[in-house]
Amino acid sequence: MSTTLQMIFSNEMGRNSTISLADPEEQLSSEEIEAVMDSIVAKDIFNTAGGDIVGKVRAQIVTRTVDTVAQF
Repeated sequence: MSTTLQMIFSNEMGRNSTISLADPEEQLSSEEIEAVMDSIVAKDIFNTAGGDIVGKVRAQIVTRTVDTVAQF
């Protein structure tokens, strides 16, 4: 099973942009994640196809399980 932290932001065109981090620490609190997201917005270091990141939308943990049915 793998986990991914997805931080979803809005950009200047009003579209969502996602920054994904594989295998985040399990002990991350919502306050810690929000602080990182605030920093990303404030520092204006990412530019997307829809312009600069201007706001936070949500953060989520995605869990994925892969079951191999055949291996060759």
